[in-house]
Amino acid sequence: MIFKRKIYDEILSWKKNSRGRTALLIEGARRVGKSTITEEFGRNEYRSYLLIDFSMANARLKNIFNNHLTDIDEFFLLLQAQTNTRLYRRDSLVIFDEIQKFPRAREAIKALVADGRYDFIETGSLISIRENVENILIPSEEHSIRMYPMDFEEFAQACGEKPLLDYIKECFEKKTEAEPGLHRKAMLLLKQYMIVGGMPQSVSAYLDGSKSFHDADSAKREILSLYRKDIHKASIRYRTKILQMYDGIPGYLSKHEKKVDVGDIDAGARTNGLADAFFWLSDSMIANECFACSDPSVGLSLNENRTSVKCYMGDTGLLLSHTFSEKEIEDGEIYKKLVNDRLSINKGMFFENLVAQMLTAKGYELFFYTHYSEEKHRNDMEIDFLISNGSKTNFKVSPIEVKSSKNYSTTSLLDFKKRFRERTDRSFVIHPKNLKIENGIAYIPIYMTWLL
Repeated sequence: MIFKRKIYDEILSWKKNSRGRTALLIEGARRVGKSTITEEFGRNEYRSYLLIDFSMANARLKNIFNNHLTDIDEFFLLLQAQTNTRLYRRDSLVIFDEIQKFPRAREAIKALVADGRYDFIETGSLISIRENVENILIPSEEHSIRMYPMDFEEFAQACGEKPLLDYIKECFEKKTEAEPGLHRKAMLLLKQYMIVGGMPQSVSAYLDGSKSFHDADSAKREILSLYRKDIHKASIRYRTKILQMYDGIPGYLSKHEKKVDVGDIDAGARTNGLADAFFWLSDSMIANECFACSDPSVGLSLNENRTSVKCYMGDTGLLLSHTFSEKEIEDGEIYKKLVNDRLSINKGMFFENLVAQMLTAKGYELFFYTHYSEEKHRNDMEIDFLISNGSKTNFKVSPIEVKSSKNYSTTSLLDFKKRFRERTDRSFVIHPKNLKIENGIAYIPIYMTWLL
């Protein structure tokens, strides 16, 4: 099943503006749809396309890169013969899929782009891992974009809910609450998205299986198994720590503060000693990192604290299947509790993970803020997410609190606004209730998060 993806327009913009001067590098987690979208783009926008999947490329194909790049004419002649594909000058696309499996091809991009006769797209995960860039010259002729799981808008469109999306947009733009019946419908759709997730394989299984959560769960478990196999191929220097962190994500997120406890991974270790493991999970886009910001009045990334980090799953549907065993959800009771707001223990972590996923897909880096009170001997201020306006001259930050229940306090948000009033822009509470604006705070239903 082919889904409409927003990244298609980004690729189209690259083709129009690049005019062969750069290759496009698409990074994304395994099974996020990179190969599908590039093949679709090749079919629609070029006279012909050639796809080389380096996870399956044979030795003869790799030898063309190793031995014939000094003669570009011969290189392309052999490539066309080996793949039985005809290429047309300035009207063909060459796709290097899973480029991290064969770094020599990535290094060749410099010469191939300079030749100028075809367009090139590279796709891959773990692009920046040390083993995948060692001893190669990274081409400067790359334009890089990231591909994420399907967002709520893409999921809703796949479910045939375009009119509901238009209505949600209208309510958000006009700052008016949704009609109660449509609000309930939008929340039900959001919960379906939270359970199924945005991995195309899972969405396809869900829709093909007459909206079966069990079919979606089977597809997600295949992806989780693939991730585990990838981890086992990581460098032995940090493989065990990556596996511990990966397995521990549901546990971290079920805690009140949701932060990674370094001691649980390596007794006596410092977070800096786990940098490779954190980087691996982030670079693979299996996880979204969220760092503490020590001083949001100046800037976020400039004041991040890398000794305090939250680790969210890149896809909330995968998190659900990662959290519960097949046996636990076999009878559908977990799904019923989520849909009917009766999952009291874990619901908050799924809501927060989903917001992290939506903000990441919008291009935001993730930061959070806590303030420790010496007088009270505890944190007296906790803000789930901070997003900035990106300005260097008039920096403003927007605090976001995520609430999964209908009854909650906004004490931390009000204290934050008071303490950092000069630098605070809009303030948000993301919750399951309808939209309202009150005391300078925008309370928005979680299904509107993608519109921020």
